[in-house]
Amino acid sequence: MTIAYACVLFMGLLPYVAAGIAKKGFQNYDNSRPREWLAKQEGFRARANAAQANLFESLPLFFAAVIIASIAHAPQANLDLLSIAFISTRIVYLICYVGNWPTARSIVWTCGIACIVAIFCQI
Repeated sequence: MTIAYACVLFMGLLPYVAAGIAKKGFQNYDNSRPREWLAKQEGFRARANAAQANLFESLPLFFAAVIIASIAHAPQANLDLLSIAFISTRIVYLICYVGNWPTARSIVWTCGIACIVAIFCQI
């Protein structure tokens, strides 16, 4: 498995980390209606839930970039490096979102999208 493919696997799991943060402590958690419970949350729980949604939203473009670049025989070292950079931005993004640092979060989000564009540019 290449590093880039490992990053695809990692990214597929990262939204669940955000979900875990949102549910941390499980105060009055209703597992029969988890989405309704999350919709009522505030503060870091609400931000972690929003981060989870955004992390899921970013998956298709990143997955497509890695797969297309691999099929097109893009330089593997570049693909691996950009995939690691993307993963790094998404981890920092999650931290910024939960920490309520919106400006930093937006900057990091932009850097993550730039990584995906750079992967496509390797083709």
